[in-house]
Amino acid sequence: MMITLRRAQSADAAALPGIERSAAQLFACEPSLAWLADAPVTEAQQYQRAIETADVWVTQSADNELMGFLSAIDVDNELHIQEISVSQQFQGQGAGRKLLLTALEHARKRELHGLTLTTFRDLPWNEPFYRQFGFETLGPAEIGPRLTTVLNNEINHGLPGERRCAMRLKLR
Repeated sequence: MMITLRRAQSADAAALPGIERSAAQLFACEPSLAWLADAPVTEAQQYQRAIETADVWVTQSADNELMGFLSAIDVDNELHIQEISVSQQFQGQGAGRKLLLTALEHARKRELHGLTLTTFRDLPWNEPFYRQFGFETLGPAEIGPRLTTVLNNEINHGLPGERRCAMRLKLR
């Protein structure tokens, strides 16, 4: 399948919540996380702000349908991936991989020290997926205040802390 990748545009913001909701359907197959399939997603207005102020890329199919997106921000000389979602119908076709490689290349060009993210430890499309790209799971002493805050916010929003982890890909 042909996949085009580009910077997100203002007109894309309205479609991103639907992509996030579709991607979340993967959690329906995990009984203890099934509630995430119906959990609220980020609103289009927030994505609009991200498109204006952060790094957001989208992938498109050959017929110009948006397949997925990645949203990231520069923090502490690292690119922090806030969200990566691919619509259910396009999962497993390389869109997520292409988005992640684009974020990695962007961080290298900007001479950032690395990339960070938080994710589930035990789901194959989470921690094991990111390990393929060289991300390492951080131990408690390596996490630092910023990622600790991110993880704590996730726990406060109902995610099981024992299943979450912070990861980093060092570029320098």
